[in-house]
Amino acid sequence: MKQLLYCVLVLLFSPALVASEMPLNMTQGVTDISEQVYNLHMIILYICCAIGVVVFGVMIYAMINHRKSKGAVAANFHESTKVEILWTVVPFLILIGMAIPATKTLIAMEDPSNADLTIKVTGSQWKWHYSYFDKDIEFFSLLSTPREQIDGQQAKGEHYLLEVDKPLVLPINRKVRFLMTSDDVIHSWWVPAFAVKKDANPGFINEAWTKIDKPGVYRGQCAELCGKDHGFMPIVVEALSEEDFDAWLVAQQLEASKAEAEAQAALSKTLTMDELMTQGEQVYLARCAACHQPNGAGLPGVFPSLIGSPLIKGPVAGHIDIVVNGKPGTAMQAFSQQLTATEIAAVVTYERNAWGNDSGDAVQAADINNNAASDSDANSNNSAATDNSTSTATTLPATLPATEQAEAVIKPAAVLDDLTMDELMTMGEKVYMTSCAACHQAAGTGLPPAFPSLVGSPIIKGPVTDHLEMVINGKPGTAMQAFGQQLTPQEIAAVITFERNAWGNNSGDAVQATDVDGHGK
Repeated sequence: MKQLLYCVLVLLFSPALVASEMPLNMTQGVTDISEQVYNLHMIILYICCAIGVVVFGVMIYAMINHRKSKGAVAANFHESTKVEILWTVVPFLILIGMAIPATKTLIAMEDPSNADLTIKVTGSQWKWHYSYFDKDIEFFSLLSTPREQIDGQQAKGEHYLLEVDKPLVLPINRKVRFLMTSDDVIHSWWVPAFAVKKDANPGFINEAWTKIDKPGVYRGQCAELCGKDHGFMPIVVEALSEEDFDAWLVAQQLEASKAEAEAQAALSKTLTMDELMTQGEQVYLARCAACHQPNGAGLPGVFPSLIGSPLIKGPVAGHIDIVVNGKPGTAMQAFSQQLTATEIAAVVTYERNAWGNDSGDAVQAADINNNAASDSDANSNNSAATDNSTSTATTLPATLPATEQAEAVIKPAAVLDDLTMDELMTMGEKVYMTSCAACHQAAGTGLPPAFPSLVGSPIIKGPVTDHLEMVINGKPGTAMQAFGQQLTPQEIAAVITFERNAWGNNSGDAVQATDVDGHGK
């Protein structure tokens, strides 16, 4: 009997005792939080094993020693107060014993305060965009596993589907705060070694944090079913020593300056058709094949085919425009901030000549620059034609570099009509949800301290001119952008009116486009 009981104990406790060596068990990770999560997991496992030993031990003992063949006679009792108290108090004490360490760990996981570095993580189908606050560094991180491996034409590599072209670089021994959002659908940023898993929701920002103990390369992936290429959205984090990270920051800033100079120099270069096709194929496979397929056939009903499509057969300007600016309301992203003018020219050339399209068009980087400028001029002329009371579009300063002139937006003369309070609030809510809610949240509560609450805030309760100044010109050193070149005076007036009267602010202020146009004059 004793031997049987010992065997049962060994079987129940052995998984917990060797759990740290089991490949399918939770790992300890490389952060204090991940270690706390691991320890919590093991505590709960031990408690569950102990409960199993007691419950099954009593059952086995009862079946062996109180069986009918031994002449056992069942006891006859009803409504035992002691038993009722026992099976109420014992589970309660067990739950308390589990809740105390669990609560401590959860509170620690949700405390991103006093961070040394803040990074905005934006998910989109199917890549990650990282922005380092106050460092002027941002980049996209894409899957770098060769297409041949994915298609089964080559042997799978060591880090198949868990490798990227540009990893997120973080310092050890510094608290890093993540602000997570999405451009399209719900994604989830998950790195098991950090015990960080947080959803990235469009229109909202969630917070998480980590403090890495050991240098190394740590891998994760999107943990939310975000579309057909959900499995091709990995995360790679390279943790460096503090000295190496500071050196990396300097190198990135120098690299950004160099890339800007190269992009400007590329505007005067003319590439051959072969050069454009070779580079265009590389860009297409890395950035476009996930949706439109490597053979350009797309997924009918979801992602259109590029083989003989009206866009490909139509004017080059229309093709450039959709690649540069995307197409609102669809999965087609704007690549103006993701690709250089040369890369856009190459991929447009490739699409117009691959898969039997054979248009013969060879697009150059200068064409991308000229197309952007002509689009701005066309928009300005159309606005002037439809409003006789407005003046012609403002021209860009001649001293601006060519690339900046191409990227700048030439604003048409603004409509300065007065609107009613209802019209301002309706328009303001739309503008707010589109341009402001990602940071300040749909309910105006923000995410202090990075994004302050707008509910009863000093800027809302203060003078309207201060509010105008903040929205038009932004606030240097913070995430608050300048919207003077992004929104029309009417949109700015509407969103300020909305902010000053929504969520119980009720200031009664109705800001008009003329107030915006006259600000600072």
